Amino acid sequence: MKINSSIFTLLFLIAFHFSFAQQKIKSPNVILIITDDQGFGDLGTHGNPHINTPTIDAFAEESVRFTNFYVSPVCAPTRASLMTGRYSLRTGVRDTYNGGAMMASSEITIAELLKSKDYVTGIFGKWHLGDNYPMRPSDQGFDESLIHLSGGMGQVGDFTTYYQDDRSYFDPVLWHNNQRESYDGYCSDIFASEAIDFIEKNKDKPFFTYLSFNAPHTPLQVPDEYYQKYKDIDPSVGFGTDRKPFYPMSEKDKENARKVYAMVENIDDNLKKLFQKLEELGIEENTIVIFMTDNGPQQQRYVAGLRGLKGNVFQGGVRAPFFIRYPDGFQGNKEVNILSAHLDVLPTLAELCGFEVPTDRKIDGKSMLPLIEGEKIESQDRSYFSYWTRKYPELYENISIQKAGWKLVGNTGYNAAIESFDLFDLSKDPYELQNLSKTNTAKAKELKSELDEIYQELIHEENLVNPPVIQIGNKAENPVFLNRNDAAGERGIWAQEDIFGYWKVAIETGVYDIKFKFVKPVPPNGKMTLEMGNQASIALDQSTSFIDILEMNDVRLDKLEGDLVPFYTVDGKRYFPFWVELKKR
Repeated sequence: MKINSSIFTLLFLIAFHFSFAQQKIKSPNVILIITDDQGFGDLGTHGNPHINTPTIDAFAEESVRFTNFYVSPVCAPTRASLMTGRYSLRTGVRDTYNGGAMMASSEITIAELLKSKDYVTGIFGKWHLGDNYPMRPSDQGFDESLIHLSGGMGQVGDFTTYYQDDRSYFDPVLWHNNQRESYDGYCSDIFASEAIDFIEKNKDKPFFTYLSFNAPHTPLQVPDEYYQKYKDIDPSVGFGTDRKPFYPMSEKDKENARKVYAMVENIDDNLKKLFQKLEELGIEENTIVIFMTDNGPQQQRYVAGLRGLKGNVFQGGVRAPFFIRYPDGFQGNKEVNILSAHLDVLPTLAELCGFEVPTDRKIDGKSMLPLIEGEKIESQDRSYFSYWTRKYPELYENISIQKAGWKLVGNTGYNAAIESFDLFDLSKDPYELQNLSKTNTAKAKELKSELDEIYQELIHEENLVNPPVIQIGNKAENPVFLNRNDAAGERGIWAQEDIFGYWKVAIETGVYDIKFKFVKPVPPNGKMTLEMGNQASIALDQSTSFIDILEMNDVRLDKLEGDLVPFYTVDGKRYFPFWVELKKR
């Protein structure tokens, strides 16, 4: 009997250990790190002799390095594709502002999919996919969120830091779980510290940490101790004789580069603290860590020879570093040179973490796990589409497709001849210097045909035709602040006073108190008008002095979906509010 009992106990322990090991493999922690406007050349490991990034460089050496990895030319589209595995136009995201950086709430994010597998989820930093219900991180799968608003701190949409001017990155007011909170210190330090605290709190359960630095995006603000390390360098020299193209830098470019390098070194120091915490907690082996950037550099500097900057579809705008480390899952310190993209992160994590990729919509990404594991892939001739123009895509304007080492770029008119396109053989010309469209028109036409097909498909996507709307009067968010980043109307709405704008909203029937904040105080004795579909409310300003906030109280609004159009007129001039607050009684 003792023998049987001992055998039973031994078998039970073996089974328990095996079950625990299997669970550990199936539920690794996930840390996704993304930086903002950090170009391909802003790393020591990519040949930049000026920047000091020992932590990221060492991490790259331990990781699987995807050396042919692509993102979108600008911020919000990259983040939409990253979160969903879909081209951003499918999600409703078509711009970085102009009301085009709101992702449809029907989209399914990595956070939602991991949460369904009992992960605890947190975001720290930049979201840029909608600041109002139902598009906030808390509405899209994140248990904890600490973010700034809109596309960047100090920008017009982030009205809690905009008026801090050259101190917007320091001691900011941020949004913690949808509530305003004041923080001390520098923004990158705050986001990293809060992410580390989140990891420590949740070390005994699977977690997903999305650490989304807003640096080194403009405004280029950095603690002086970091700037002092770079203030005397000349970032335009010292790159050897490797024959990579190097585009001229103005004196302003050089000063910008010094600040960017200082901001990136600060990120590197924060990642050192993060990685040390993983080791201290004993969870480093069972944690997937990804490091990537969201697009190319905004300012001219070293880009490892690549052509172009943020905002365009040449390599310098869209090729990005991508390093992934998972000690329990696969061997690191190797390179994969097969075309891959931000679209592929969700399917890859699905395989590694054991969740299902959504089957009720088109997922454009492909799992990178077979590439990581060195499996032979029958077909690697996938296509990758890229574009960028303000508001909506414009046919053949800053648009590209690449496939099997070939890339076609359009910077021309909608009816242009094929010879006016750029065709590159990236296998022989990675710096996009030799246009082959006139000598290989057959290949150019082949790629253009495929580009036309995907373009037509994407511009007719439901979320683009019927874009996301902000819900007003819902108990999930009351009051609602409408900010400039999400205002549609004239192209390029920013901090202008006299400009036509509106917000696309769905409003619940009720009585509202409404505040209109202006960029700066407006003259007295004007007329405040609020149009909402067939409803309009008008108030006469009775003040005798310049004021920056006007109020309408006890405004009855009926249930309606449409454009909310506010404007103040006085002495023949029109003023568009900087933000609007609507509070349902």
